[in-house]
Amino acid sequence: MSWLGPDEWQAVALSLKVAFWATALSLPFGVFAAYALSRWTFAGKQVVNGLIHLPLILPPVVTGYLLLLTFGARGPIGGFLAQFGITFAFQWTGAALAAAVMAFPLMVRAIRLSMDAADPKLEQAAATLGASRLWVFVTITLPLAVPGIITGAILAFAKAMGEFGATITFVSNIPGQTQTLPSAIYAFLQVPNGEGAALRLVVVSVVIAMSALILSEVLAKRAAKRVGGQ
Repeated sequence: MSWLGPDEWQAVALSLKVAFWATALSLPFGVFAAYALSRWTFAGKQVVNGLIHLPLILPPVVTGYLLLLTFGARGPIGGFLAQFGITFAFQWTGAALAAAVMAFPLMVRAIRLSMDAADPKLEQAAATLGASRLWVFVTITLPLAVPGIITGAILAFAKAMGEFGATITFVSNIPGQTQTLPSAIYAFLQVPNGEGAALRLVVVSVVIAMSALILSEVLAKRAAKRVGGQ
């Protein structure tokens, strides 16, 4: 990417960093949430399902503002964490949090669909033979859900790379600190003669998004074949 300028490359690198951590840290929670929605029956299940998918429906700016109220320096969680030197607002960590929240529904949905498609009789048979619920999950449910986990993780990564509304509301658009790829595109479009830089970043965005979609399809198919072969 030598054709990118220093500021452009900085935005791409920060976006990759934000997307990686947003995906990696939310993946365990995504697997747990998908398993709970797919296998458990509990009071308020539809409410939980609605809350998980709410970021898909709400305007991203609303999600970002809610994050600012909650995790800002004066927020109930942000104020508490600030006592230990942990801050999110106007930091790259906040960008990762915003990206994770916005991408979480896509991740959970992909994993849940994979778990729903798995034959529950296999789990029932293992439980009948005396296997614990945790062992059944680790040895049967989780391997069968691998295609969905791969798809969900890659789609979440791609979504995190392109997140804009919630991120700019929560952490602003600070070059070198919170200016991710979409924020940089927006910033370049606001200044004279910035169209060239914006266009280059648009090309990078399209390439990354298409690569993620193709990779998710290829890896999910390979994982499905392996699971089917077993």
